[in-house]
Amino acid sequence: MSLVILFWILLFIIIYTYVGYAFVLFFLLKLKKLLFPKHVIKTNNSYEPNVCLFVTAFNEKDFVHQKVENSFSLDYPKEKIQYLWVTDGSDDGTPELLKKYTNLEVYHFDERRGKMHAMNRGVKFVKAPIIIFSDTNTILGTQSIREIVAKFSNKKTGCVAGEKRIVEKQTDTAAGAGEGLYWKFESWIKNMDAELNSAVGAVGELFAIRTELFEDVETDTLLDDFIISLRIALKGYHIAYTPNAYAEETASLNVKEELKRKIRIAAGGIQTIFRLKNLLNPFRSGLLSWQYFSHKVLRWTLAPISLFLILFVNLIIVAQQGSFANLQFYSVFLYIQVICYLLAIFGWYFENKKLRVKILFVPYYFVTINYASIMGIFRYFNGKQSVVWEKSKRSDS
Repeated sequence: MSLVILFWILLFIIIYTYVGYAFVLFFLLKLKKLLFPKHVIKTNNSYEPNVCLFVTAFNEKDFVHQKVENSFSLDYPKEKIQYLWVTDGSDDGTPELLKKYTNLEVYHFDERRGKMHAMNRGVKFVKAPIIIFSDTNTILGTQSIREIVAKFSNKKTGCVAGEKRIVEKQTDTAAGAGEGLYWKFESWIKNMDAELNSAVGAVGELFAIRTELFEDVETDTLLDDFIISLRIALKGYHIAYTPNAYAEETASLNVKEELKRKIRIAAGGIQTIFRLKNLLNPFRSGLLSWQYFSHKVLRWTLAPISLFLILFVNLIIVAQQGSFANLQFYSVFLYIQVICYLLAIFGWYFENKKLRVKILFVPYYFVTINYASIMGIFRYFNGKQSVVWEKSKRSDS
């Protein structure tokens, strides 16, 4: 294969993964609405089943009061909510603090075995037909439960994904500026995915499933939210998405903390690919296979590798053509790449100097999360990624 052909393959992967897929979705969704204007997934806003608000916790005493008060304030009949907390290895007084709230069911396990073990154990105590999973350090929107259960009024819906929102502050570092922008773009894509066919997975900050569809998941699972939601999709159920049910949290304290989180997610992505092999079979999963491959698999594998490799391929092409001084396509594209990396370096420099130049934080964040994806691949295959979460520090936490 010539370097020129390789260059164009890499460029296509990058553009399609980060921008192109979103615009293809946008076009297909417009086409669907044009051809099938009356095809609307019906929901019933008066649907009020019992639900279980399920929270797992490890040493979260600083967030317990905030989370419990938020849970009690949600707009839904209190007698229809089972408040269930599962603590795994907490030794900071979290279980004792939780037990002071009479409306909570608290199930503590002394040994820390990881979040998935806690979830498998805790689901056995669920009494409601719908489980709503949420993280301790997030605040849910007041109407979140109502928005979620309305989606479950459709029998084809097996899982509902809520929206993750980053609370933006003027003092945000590169992690805050980049993460906030990333989740706005991600939410736009997820909404289109769901409208076209099905959302591609859910985020652990807020998602819900039909209790009857839960099956014990391998306890070494890194991305519990993806595995649980996508296995439900493999059963033929729809993953709905509702941006009006949302979970707010602050951004990572800095890029170092965000890098720690993203590497783990990237390692979990590779694990997910192996565990959900059937999802890549279009004869079994249909349109969802294309969505999953485009939205997730490429981001976890080829796209980050292509992003860094294309710089070196581009450099060799320009050197072979002797066109550094000529404004040909390959030389211009090389200079654009160099400028983008310089902006990322300036972003790194300004963050370390605690200077807030947010326009430079975006390229820095973009380069960092793609670097994290490559590190996550290596970590997964080296077997060095622990199943136990090493929590990332959050701003104002």
